[in-house]
Amino acid sequence: MTAETDSGSTVPRWQLGGALKRLREDAKLSLQGAADALEWSKQRLWRCETGQVSTHPNDVKAMCDLYEAGPELTETLKAVARQTKSKGWWHSYSDIPGWFELYLGMEGSADRLRMYEAEVVPGPLQSRHYAEAILRSGLPANTSDEAVRSLVGVRLRRQSILSAGSTEVCVIMSEAALDRSFTPDIMADQMRTLLTLAELPGVSLRVIPRNAPPTLAHGGPFVILDFQRALTARTTQPTTIYKEQPTGALYLDKPHEAETYEKIWADLDRVSLDQTGSSRLIAQRLGEMTNA
Repeated sequence: MTAETDSGSTVPRWQLGGALKRLREDAKLSLQGAADALEWSKQRLWRCETGQVSTHPNDVKAMCDLYEAGPELTETLKAVARQTKSKGWWHSYSDIPGWFELYLGMEGSADRLRMYEAEVVPGPLQSRHYAEAILRSGLPANTSDEAVRSLVGVRLRRQSILSAGSTEVCVIMSEAALDRSFTPDIMADQMRTLLTLAELPGVSLRVIPRNAPPTLAHGGPFVILDFQRALTARTTQPTTIYKEQPTGALYLDKPHEAETYEKIWADLDRVSLDQTGSSRLIAQRLGEMTNA
């Protein structure tokens, strides 16, 4: 796996933890019951299942034996455990919070990303100057230039997922996101970036016009991550919804949660302009800006 698409240690940890949790639940064991049987603390087992720590292959075997997983699945999960020592490209950026590291790994591992934004241009589609302006508007005034440059670098690096072509990226954004009160030069540069990225294979960029009717997306921006690749038939990755919060992130992967967001996405799709109409609107806004 290349550096551009390396999902690093976070996704193997997350995949492994989710697989082990499902095996425990299939075995009808509670978290406390399994921890007691393994002679571990409940906290230790919980950290393994949530992908917060690397899990040694020997510990994986102990859990698989307890859950009666079978030798083939046990060896598969032990192999995944060995991958959790690798590092993704984002580990060189010290300013990234741990909760966002997990998302970056998931983003690089997903087969399809569906992003909705109402107020700003989504991170992977941001131009350098727009990203810097957005970050500076939300960071403390005493944040160093070096820290800002580091975070801008992360956003620009994420654009590799658009050009790699291995992940389908579908973006729906409100026209309001084109109305940020940054300088005309910054916004014009961002419009050009959007028009360029919208031409890439596998990228769909749709805009909800101002006169569109209300939608079901009352809860703000989100990303739907779809995974087709699976470790085994018993360890298929569920569709996961990512919602960023002021101090962390929320991950939703229950079937009823995914179904709810599928309905929200369908509603957003219903009121959005098609790809051609969206590009035409962005080009129109760019023309108004440059001719003003």
